Amino acid sequence: MKKLFTVLLASLMLLVLGGCGGSDGAAATSSQTVKPAASTSSGAGAGQAAGSKTLVVYFSATGNTKALANTCAKVLGADQFEIVPEKPYTKEDLNYNDETTRATVEMRDESVRPAIKNKLTNLDQYSTIVLAYPIWWGQAPRIIDTFMESYDLNGKTIVPVCTSGSSDIGSSAEYLHRFAPNAKWQDGKRFARGASESEVKQFLTSVGVVK
Repeated sequence: MKKLFTVLLASLMLLVLGGCGGSDGAAATSSQTVKPAASTSSGAGAGQAAGSKTLVVYFSATGNTKALANTCAKVLGADQFEIVPEKPYTKEDLNYNDETTRATVEMRDESVRPAIKNKLTNLDQYSTIVLAYPIWWGQAPRIIDTFMESYDLNGKTIVPVCTSGSSDIGSSAEYLHRFAPNAKWQDGKRFARGASESEVKQFLTSVGVVK
């Protein structure tokens, strides 16, 4: 009798634990190509009509440019699209002191086009693109060239912003003009690591993106 009671008690405990485990989390879902603006459920920035929305496009290898892109998106209430390389960049790839590293070799050759893993499928929704990238050897990384050649950005308003340890935005934005000569290019700006929300807002207001 005692043995039967023990078996029944053990079975009851298993049922209770199984019920708790079933509510631990939902099934994983695939990541979206575009990260919607946090301010709205539709992904549009506040007050932005379809076809006139703003998209923050960024590439970030170390996280500094991602932080800047997040701040831009927050200020604008904008959607985000991260340019994800098919082959991620490692710390060794970015060793500026080694002339044989991947990034160094790529930046020496203007014809290099690193492959992009993800695709932007709803570009027509956006009239303004904030393009964020790090400065590598005075220019935007070649994967930005890949992005620019992959889409028709003519007619869009493009605002380039960049991050770097010391280099200014320099000629990097002007170099990108060739990929969308009929876009409405705004003056760009370089931001230091950890740029404040007020600093970013002040710049985006000065170029007419923040109304």
